[in-house]
Amino acid sequence: MNPFFTSYTYIPFDKITLSDYLPAFQKGIEEEDKEIQAIVNNPEPPTFANTIEAMEYIGQLLSKVRSVFFNLLSAETSDDMEALAQEVSPMLSRHSSDIILNRPLFQRIKAVYEDHLSDNFRRLSTEQATLLQHRYKDFADNGANLTDEQQDILRQLREETSLLSIQFTQNVLAATNAFILHLTDESDLEGMPENIKEMGRHEARQRNLDGYVYTLKGPSYAAFIKYCTKRNLRESIYMASASLAFQPGDNNNTDIVRQIVNKHREIAQLLGFATYADYALSDRMAENTHNVYDLLDRLLQAYMPKAQQDIKEIADLYYADNQISPSSLSPDDPRLFQPWDYPFYANKLRQQRYDLDPEELRAYLPLQQVKQGIFNLATRLYGITFRPNTQAPLYHPDVEAYDVIDKDGSLLALFYCDFHPREGKKAGAWMTSYDEQYIAPDGTNHRPVISIVTNLTKPTDTTPSLLTLDEVETFLHEFGHALHGIFANTTYPSLSGTNVYWDFVELPSQFMENYSCEPDFLNTFATHYQTQQPLPESIITSIICSRNFDAAYQCVRQVSFGLLDMAYYTLTQPLTADIETFEQQAWQKATILPHIPSTCMSTHFSHIMAGGYSAGYYSYKWAEVLDADAFSLFKQNGIFSATTAQSFRDNILSRGGTEHPMTLYTRFRGQKPTIDALLRRNGII
Repeated sequence: MNPFFTSYTYIPFDKITLSDYLPAFQKGIEEEDKEIQAIVNNPEPPTFANTIEAMEYIGQLLSKVRSVFFNLLSAETSDDMEALAQEVSPMLSRHSSDIILNRPLFQRIKAVYEDHLSDNFRRLSTEQATLLQHRYKDFADNGANLTDEQQDILRQLREETSLLSIQFTQNVLAATNAFILHLTDESDLEGMPENIKEMGRHEARQRNLDGYVYTLKGPSYAAFIKYCTKRNLRESIYMASASLAFQPGDNNNTDIVRQIVNKHREIAQLLGFATYADYALSDRMAENTHNVYDLLDRLLQAYMPKAQQDIKEIADLYYADNQISPSSLSPDDPRLFQPWDYPFYANKLRQQRYDLDPEELRAYLPLQQVKQGIFNLATRLYGITFRPNTQAPLYHPDVEAYDVIDKDGSLLALFYCDFHPREGKKAGAWMTSYDEQYIAPDGTNHRPVISIVTNLTKPTDTTPSLLTLDEVETFLHEFGHALHGIFANTTYPSLSGTNVYWDFVELPSQFMENYSCEPDFLNTFATHYQTQQPLPESIITSIICSRNFDAAYQCVRQVSFGLLDMAYYTLTQPLTADIETFEQQAWQKATILPHIPSTCMSTHFSHIMAGGYSAGYYSYKWAEVLDADAFSLFKQNGIFSATTAQSFRDNILSRGGTEHPMTLYTRFRGQKPTIDALLRRNGII
């Protein structure tokens, strides 16, 4: 029996095989088609209940198989799964188009919408009115009003875009896995912290190699380029990372970038929008490109002077350290300060200025203690607890499962944690759901299945997983997303959890990052993994003092990514330009470090090419304004204030997309957000 065709309490990862997916996809599509047809053929006049609400509870088999397959495609993939993705993605794209372009179905939705529009939706609850408006807009903005010929074109464009996005992701993963920096000369690691050496030794042993191996996976790359004293080796790994999927060969994404950008533009223009950004922002807090550029420009104006000053100080240390007079160098002199010098000398200046070595911190941040500290933080704020679940099957031995228990003893969610990098896992970190929360027609509150997936430092043969403070922030970030899903308490699954506007979804995650530099939080768990001594006050003081070190440059860097994203998706004509040139022109006003020829970010900028953030990357900074403003209330009332946390849970975390996010935010905060709290937090004002 195909596991997807059975009823189960826990996802049967131990029983699902590759051959189960395709039949389950096919049957899921067939079942949802029948359910759609039943709604269309209902002889009763269309109502909210028999049309809009009915659509919320269809397609459960398809939803089940789709969530498992695509989550594992990111977390535990294989060549066979990647090949299957190429087969099923067009099938799913066609199916989605068949629903959204179903004229009789849209006529029922439109009839319900216009009926309730006539009295300003007063006969519906707030959540029902939101659902109806979203459902109508989903159809109207996705081609329901197009002619048959236009709809056929739209179907084709969407199928092609889906395949291109998958190919883009596969190329990035293949290019990442294809590169290793294999070192056998001990002198190449001179001055490197012992735990970073051990990381390299462990990676080499995993590959049956002598010496040391460093890769382009996050923890390995970041540690190596920050601590390697050999400039030529830093350059080597930097160039590999900065030219990922840009080098000639099978994994080159250059033309795919052009095609993805052009397909998005064609889709938007077919639907009546001038640009893809106009299309995407019609369903965002930002609302339009003017507001996005206004935010990015205000941030650039505020942060650029400090960022330039910070980079000059880091570059001056480089020149002094190497006894170089920068005024004597020509523009093409290889001794000029370069991007591969920045991480090393930024870290060196941080150590000199604050006597803080991020690697020294690792010993006080073993993953298991960090995890318990974060779980305990959630207990202190919200009264919830995390109980290991030994019954739920796992898709990999690294994965852990927990039941999340509310303060009244009820089950809130099943929660998976998948922490470490491996060959079949894509880079980065993300939260996802296998099953959304919703209230079933019989009144049952169906609780969600939530997962966070990261690429945190792996344990070695001699040490447990020891994290950097940045990795603790990453954990907190994804845990914030998880709480958004865990606390979901809405009637309809399509409005549940993280199903909110893109530029609002990062608020709960970035809000949690604030705790990473709070002494009262660090003191709850940060003890040396060998001696059990607490994190010294001197180090905590250094963490606080150094918190804003390089913050201005990091902000400008994020703004540059937002500018690049907007440049691609505000195009009104086909993109034919050289990608490297286009990129440099797009973010020129936010550029501080020199550009290195033959490097390009666009070819591995998965967020905006294949990750759903097309015309949406600005949302990280948008949400950062919100999170700084929100956390300022906790600073005012106490960072562990259960009363403030309950308000945050009730007004934001549990409400999903049931109301406009600004309404939810101002209900929690008592006012609209301003940029001031972020500028204060970063020491700009």
